[in-house]
Parts: sequence; C-alpha cells; structure tokens
Amino acid sequence: MRAASRLRAALEREKFLVAPGAYDCLTAKAVERAGYSAIYMTGMGTSVSRLGLPDYGLATMSEMVANASAMAAAVEIPIIADADTGYGNELNMARTVREYERHGVAGIHVEDQVFPKKCGHLDQKQVIPQEAFISKIRTAVDARQSEDFVIIARTDANGVLSFQAALDRANAALEAGATMALVEAPTSVEQLRAVPQQVSGPCVLNVLVGGKSPLLSLDQIAEMGYRAVLLSDLLLGTLMARCDEVLAHVRASHEPLGFPNALSPKAIFQRFGAEHWDRLRNEATESVVK
Repeated sequence: MRAASRLRAALEREKFLVAPGAYDCLTAKAVERAGYSAIYMTGMGTSVSRLGLPDYGLATMSEMVANASAMAAAVEIPIIADADTGYGNELNMARTVREYERHGVAGIHVEDQVFPKKCGHLDQKQVIPQEAFISKIRTAVDARQSEDFVIIARTDANGVLSFQAALDRANAALEAGATMALVEAPTSVEQLRAVPQQVSGPCVLNVLVGGKSPLLSLDQIAEMGYRAVLLSDLLLGTLMARCDEVLAHVRASHEPLGFPNALSPKAIFQRFGAEHWDRLRNEATESVVK
C-alpha cells in the first residue's frame, strides 16, 4: 500500500489521528516504535536540526524533501510533511507536490504566508491575498499523482487579518479541493472550539508548547471535533532540554553515564534493522566460504 493510502486508511480507522513531530530518522523511528499511526515532519525541526537555522523560511524545497525522503525510507508509517508556502508561485507549488509524493511522503500542508515565511506562532507574519492562496491549493490538488495524497490547507490569517478571515480561507480552500484545513494559532479556547464548528470539512490542529494557542489535552481537542493533531515540537523541545541537562551533568560530575536508561550501541542498531543487515552479512560470508 502506498504511503498516501496508508494515511487515508489511518484517518478513516482512527477518527482522531495524532501525529507527533519528528525531524530526522532517529525521531521518526521513535514515533513509529511508540505505536503512533503517522508522523509529522516538522519544518521547524528540520530547519533547526539540518541547517542550524530558525524556522524563517530559510530551508529550501530540496532540503525539506531530502529530509522527508530519508525519514520515509526509515519507517513504515505514513509521513505528513511541512511544505511551507510551496516555495514560490503555482509552478513551484506543482513541483513541490510532485517531489514530496515521489519521495514517499503521504501528505503535506501548504500555507498562505508570503515567502519566506515564519513559524506560525511568531509575530510579524504576512499573508498573501486569499485568491492567490486558493490558486495554490488548486494547483497542489491538480499536481498530485494519487487522489489519496493529502493536501492540508493551512492559513495564518488569524494572526494577521482576523479570525473570520482565517475561517473564510479555510472554507474556500476546502471548496477548492483541499483534503483538510488547518487554522494556525487560535488564541483562545473559544477560537479552538469554533474552528471545527465553522469550517465545513475535516480540521487539523497544530500544537506547540509555548505557542499562541492554549494547551489542551488530546481528549479535549478530539471532543471539539478535530480530525487530527500535529504535535510539532513535542520531541524537539523535549530532546533539546534533555540534552542540556545530560551534557551539564557529565561536565560537572566527570561521569560518562549521562542518563541511567541510555541505550547501548547494540540496542540502537537493533531499532534500525541490525538483524536484517547481520543476516545479509552472514549469508554473504557463507557464500564466499562455499
């Protein structure tokens, strides 16, 4: 089954899909091992981990696709990837969809910010006109090879224009063929509740710790009517904080054991298919001996 078909099946099966954010093969494998049905390739995590740069639209389409491709090859569960603004006009949007799809990604979200964009939970953002955004969404829908490939229309208009403008853009994008809608950064519980009530189609919520939206439990988000949630910075923020703690502890104590439950090299490699490669090595060695 293709990645996009697996994502569609997960959305149908689970009714409320939780996709933790991952940014490399290591974190993608951790999400899969934990039993989740989908992964969100976060643009913030990609920019920080691969480029050492903030999420200011500095990562190129090729860099984002390369990261998504490596992650998709490392896991069996489907990946939803951040595709920023589509990296240009409608021509760029069409190529972006084709490249992500060709490299095994199951779906993307596309936003209405100007290029280069900024993280949706930061201030001083700008958005393109609604007509231009909807034109990009139509292009994305037309460019996909499989109708199962998920196109999530994300609007940042709530932080630039108004909440009503964001709702209008989400509804217009769904009418243009988007699979799901994502109103970025609702600023109150009332706004969070209103999105799935006033958007005529399935809605996704992007959750960031310390972002502009109130932090609710996953059960509360599901009860509001959202179909999926992206936990963008779940691993990024946690792992960065834990790295600081472990490194400070080792530097102060001069003890090399930074964390009591740290995995051994053997255990790490087992997570990434060591048994398969050992079997191939042994078969090759036996063949030479014969």
